[in-house]
Amino acid sequence: MTRLQHWTTDQMPDQTARVCVVTGANSGLGLATTRALARRGAHVVLAVRDEAKGRHAAADITAEQPDAGLEVRRLDLSDLDSVRAFAGRMHADHPKLDVLVNNAGVMAPPRTLSAQGHELQFACNHLGHFALTGLLLDLLTAGDDPRVVTVSSVNHRKGRLYFEDLAGEHRYSPMGFYNQSKFANAVFGHELHRRLTGVGSLVRSVLAHPGYTATNLQMRAVGLWRVVFGRIGNPLFAQSPAHGALPQLYAATDPGVAGGQFIGPDGPAELRGAPTRVQLSPAAADPETGRRLWELSERLTGVQFASAASV
Repeated sequence: MTRLQHWTTDQMPDQTARVCVVTGANSGLGLATTRALARRGAHVVLAVRDEAKGRHAAADITAEQPDAGLEVRRLDLSDLDSVRAFAGRMHADHPKLDVLVNNAGVMAPPRTLSAQGHELQFACNHLGHFALTGLLLDLLTAGDDPRVVTVSSVNHRKGRLYFEDLAGEHRYSPMGFYNQSKFANAVFGHELHRRLTGVGSLVRSVLAHPGYTATNLQMRAVGLWRVVFGRIGNPLFAQSPAHGALPQLYAATDPGVAGGQFIGPDGPAELRGAPTRVQLSPAAADPETGRRLWELSERLTGVQFASAASV
């Protein structure tokens, strides 16, 4: 790992005039990311499933930062119709986008299907972000130092893609399918970098993970996972959302970040600490896996990346 001298938000460059979209911005890592970007002058679009919670989060930030540039917009990543509607409104109101932080996610729920019939974690954590990125890529191409930051997890190293049973119809494990979705995030971010680089795009695709961070994600898990990770693990071992958000903030803002890098905590097992460059699992970097997931995602979402063609 390459240490980054204990980088903090105090080292973030000025973000004035930059437009950022943060998914899942009303709580946890998304709220911490939004707060830090706004503090440095960015105009942040809070992309949230629950607009009331989004407005509450925005009010919380503006109470501390009265001049914060914020707007709240509804986005249900598990519903591809909602993703398309959100992207349409962004095109109507913004001529460019500088940063997209694909942060939102669900963790270890009972088996549930999305509006389009996909397993919920794969739908929300991967397919929704894949479609959102593709639909906003032209706005990113028009941005200044544009970046897509896709938030994965240390758990991507435990994941695999169940191509033969993506919906968990025959066998479903809450954490197994969570790990699948985080593996898909890692594969997507790496493959997006490869394709953008291949066509000479200035958009950087960067991956990040927060280590073990105390958020509402663990408390919404089902059964034993809620007890182990939420009620016991969070207070004993997890770092705060403000610390957990540092890798994705570094990935989104630092001038030295290169496309294709993976940023995570520098502590033991990458569970906590300051941002550092970490390694993607070899399985997630496999070109054939990237191609297969990309083509599947295009088919399931109906979204193709005009400026990130196959190379």
